[in-house]
Amino acid sequence: MKTADDPIDSGNNLQTALGYSFKTPARLTRALCHSSYVNEQSEPGLTSNERLEFLGDAVLNLAVSHLLMQRYPDLSEGELSRNRANLVNETQLAAIARTIGIGSYLLLGKGEALSDGREKNSILADAIEAVLAAIYLDGGFDAAFQFVKRQFREPVGQVDGCRCETDFKSRLQEMVQSTYREVPRYQVIATSGPDHDKRFQVRMTVAGIVAEGIGKSKKIAEQEAACAGLERLGRSD
Repeated sequence: MKTADDPIDSGNNLQTALGYSFKTPARLTRALCHSSYVNEQSEPGLTSNERLEFLGDAVLNLAVSHLLMQRYPDLSEGELSRNRANLVNETQLAAIARTIGIGSYLLLGKGEALSDGREKNSILADAIEAVLAAIYLDGGFDAAFQFVKRQFREPVGQVDGCRCETDFKSRLQEMVQSTYREVPRYQVIATSGPDHDKRFQVRMTVAGIVAEGIGKSKKIAEQEAACAGLERLGRSD
C-alpha cells in the first residue's frame, strides 16, 4: 500500500504531466493524500494535504496576481482583484487537474473513492493547490510560478478587453430589473472545508430562474451564481 512517504509516481508519468521533476518525490505524494485516506490509516505521523492546500492557495494568488499585472499594466487594483477571483476558482482549478490527470493519482479513503471522489471539483481543486505548494517547497517560487504560468497562460490571455466582465451581479440585476421588474435574491445553502479554506455554495433566484455558484467567499460564490443565471437567461455575452 502506498503511504505519504513513498514516491507515488515511480514511472514519472505525473511529474511529466506537471512539467516538474521532484527532488523529493514524497512531497508530491503528500500533496495527493486526502483527509479521507488519512482517517482510514494507522500510520504514525501521516497527514493530509490540507496544510499544503493553504500554502498553495497563497502561492497561486501571488503568481496569478503577478501574471495579471505583467499582462495588463493599465488595470486598476479593483479590476485586477476581480479578474483574479474569476481566474482562481474551483471550476478552473478542477479543469486544470483533469487535464493533468491528477484524479487517478489521489490517495482517497474507500468511501470517498466509491463516491466518485476522483471527479469531485472540490477535491481536484484542493489537490492542485497542494501540488503547487509541493512544487514551491521542492523547487522554490520560480518553479511554482512557471507551473502556474503554463496552466494559466490561456485564461489570463482571455482577460484582455474584459476589464469589468467579472461583475456578473451588476449585469444580472440591471437586466432583470429592466425586463422582469425583479431583484435577484442570494442565499448561502451550504458551506464546506476547513476553517482556513472554506467553500460557500450560494443559490440565486429571480424571474423563475434558479442558479448556484461555489467560491472561497460568499462574494465569489454570488458572482458565480449570477454568471450561471445570466447564461440561463441567454445574456452571458
